[in-house]
Amino acid sequence: QVQLVESGGGTVQAGDSLRLSCSTSGRSFSGYAVGWFRQAPGKERMFVAAIGRWGYGTTVADSVKDRFAISRDNAKNAVYLQMNSLNAEDTADYYCAAGGLLATSGSSYHYWGQGTQVTVSS
Repeated sequence: QVQLVESGGGTVQAGDSLRLSCSTSGRSFSGYAVGWFRQAPGKERMFVAAIGRWGYGTTVADSVKDRFAISRDNAKNAVYLQMNSLNAEDTADYYCAAGGLLATSGSSYHYWGQGTQVTVSS
């Protein structure tokens, strides 16, 4: 069992940056691919970014690839989502998920965190 915990969300102004973190309590998850997803109020969950096992390979949604980046620090047992130039459309609950393969579909991930809220005010 992998228990994921997201952190780093909050309320920011348009144009600001945030870095979200995803970590596990105790158990290493370096051998898992990790994805970030977001869900805005009244909208479907959307893929944001993903990183492969041990950091091999990344993919970022076209809609945010110029502003967001994903990385991982295996020594710290953490995966990060760096978000720059935030705008109101980025307001959502952000979730990290872990699974066996780097994928853009949520169904490919077995473990999910509880989410962290990001609010961008214009």
